[in-house]
Amino acid sequence: MISNKIICLKCKSENTKMDGKRKTENRGLIQRYKCRECFHRFTLDDGFKRMRNNPQKITCAVDLFYRGVSTRKVQEHFKAFYPHNSSHKSIYKWIIKYSKMISKFTDNLKLKVGSEIQADEMQYSRRKNHFRKGVDTNWFIDAIDTKTRFMVASEYVKHREQINLKRVLRTARRKTENQIKIVTTDGLPAYARAVKSQFGYHRFQRKEIIHNVLNISAGDGFNIMIERLHNNIRARTKTFRGFHGSVESANAIMKDWEIYYNFITKHQSLNKCPYELATDLKFNSENKWLELIQLSNKKA
Repeated sequence: MISNKIICLKCKSENTKMDGKRKTENRGLIQRYKCRECFHRFTLDDGFKRMRNNPQKITCAVDLFYRGVSTRKVQEHFKAFYPHNSSHKSIYKWIIKYSKMISKFTDNLKLKVGSEIQADEMQYSRRKNHFRKGVDTNWFIDAIDTKTRFMVASEYVKHREQINLKRVLRTARRKTENQIKIVTTDGLPAYARAVKSQFGYHRFQRKEIIHNVLNISAGDGFNIMIERLHNNIRARTKTFRGFHGSVESANAIMKDWEIYYNFITKHQSLNKCPYELATDLKFNSENKWLELIQLSNKKA
């Protein structure tokens, strides 16, 4: 339960009052408070503290980026509407910053999902250095609930090793608790041990969990739901030009895409966002990025 009481940042007293407003250059007037106990004056952190741009502009930039607009094009767009423009590097920093902030909140939401998840991986070529030639082969591993289409876990990793597969499946198991009965994967041999170790060997012995292996080359079928998701991811990331930067920044960008997919854009077949079926979360406005940042900041 999140408290709405204003607490002094210095002495933690709840005996506070409003004490005028602070004028800022680009964010307008910000409410200031005063503690009646220690007389400390302070402003609340709404998730945008010490940011030089207003929340609407920042969340608009993040939204445009995941709808297919590059950071440089976002900068050009803002130049026509905002007198105080931001560089494309600032926009990139906003994406990384709020990806980490929101994911800490969304990764701890209780999910109501179906009985089956599909897990798969995508190959990416990431440039080792922005100024020099040479690429690394990396992987994006993810898992999706087949009922709600909610992406329950994902991670951009350097290698497709069993330890990384286990980490993604461990996250999926933690977020779905005991709701999963079927784990569907392709024919990659590493999945067999990873699925059993994360969902419990004893549960496999009692046949509480089924590892459904679909080998496309053998004609076993097609993981249509997760492959459809991968088509959406490819459509956006094909213009990224090799994820210039580290694996950590690439992972932050992909985590933000997971947030965009789960909470922002409607799924075509559901005509709803996946979070509407998988969580009890309710939004009061169309600016879901803003509300997610505010909720994340309160939970921090």
